[in-house]
Amino acid sequence: MQNLGQLFDIAVELGVKNDPRGKKEIQKILTKREKSYKKLDKEKKKYFDTETLHHIYSDSRILYGKKDRKIKKIIVGIDMETPELLLANELNKNGQKIDAIMAHHPEGRALLNLTGVMDLQETIAGELGVPINIAEKLLADRVGKIDRALHADNIQRNTRNAELLDIPYFNTHTPADNCAYQHVTKHICNKEFDNLGEIVDALMKIDEYRLSAEYGNPPVIISGSNSSKPGKIVATGFTGGTSGNKDIYEHLSRSGVGTILTMHMSEDYKKEAEKHHINVIVCSHMASDSLGMNYILDEYEKKGIEIIPCSGMIRVSRI
Repeated sequence: MQNLGQLFDIAVELGVKNDPRGKKEIQKILTKREKSYKKLDKEKKKYFDTETLHHIYSDSRILYGKKDRKIKKIIVGIDMETPELLLANELNKNGQKIDAIMAHHPEGRALLNLTGVMDLQETIAGELGVPINIAEKLLADRVGKIDRALHADNIQRNTRNAELLDIPYFNTHTPADNCAYQHVTKHICNKEFDNLGEIVDALMKIDEYRLSAEYGNPPVIISGSNSSKPGKIVATGFTGGTSGNKDIYEHLSRSGVGTILTMHMSEDYKKEAEKHHINVIVCSHMASDSLGMNYILDEYEKKGIEIIPCSGMIRVSRI
């Protein structure tokens, strides 16, 4: 039997293993954080989020529950908010014996710290040929807007409700997204296709996308057509917190990017991509998140953890 801390650590380790920045760069970031923390005076240290000294993923954490709490069965979903917390409580009343609630999307302090992982997008943009100074400045503008929006949110609502129900509650966002990013990069972006239709067909061979299509939510081409030639294929918007600055598409186009695979894309971002002649395939949000989460859940399953999927989680075991 595993405890809550061990389960969270497994997710973090997988996130690091699949992180585009590599272990050395991640360790460098953590070392800088620790040095910055030590320079703070006693009063400022009281408000510093010390969890971010232990791992790189500020959008992922144990939201409620002691690390040594034993876990045998978990309920897992993409969004686990108060309705899902109450669902878990009701299932326990019916004898399910659920020991913890696992979410993908961040809640509580993890949501407030969402922008803390967005610098990962700079690495991805740089690898695609965008000058780092441009990627950095575009991202800084977007980060500011998100921080201001999150500041007004009822951040602790769901975390407090988990505490009142006394059900351990944790989330793994970027660690799972890193796994999805690497899977799509390996199986789609690193291969050659004659047109976008062939890419969609290849995505449909990935179980999460196939099952999502059965529910009526398949991968879709939103810029370009089945016969459009893909050019250079890249995965953006898969990891790094949330959508970056839409102005990045101009620079991606100049760097030779022809087709973007993404989890989701709003209309104004779509128009900007079209403006710069970039093809876009939306792979479907819940399926993409499930793909990444399944890497973590497979490791849990190997440890004997029983998994109940819900709330958009498409469970596919690759063990």
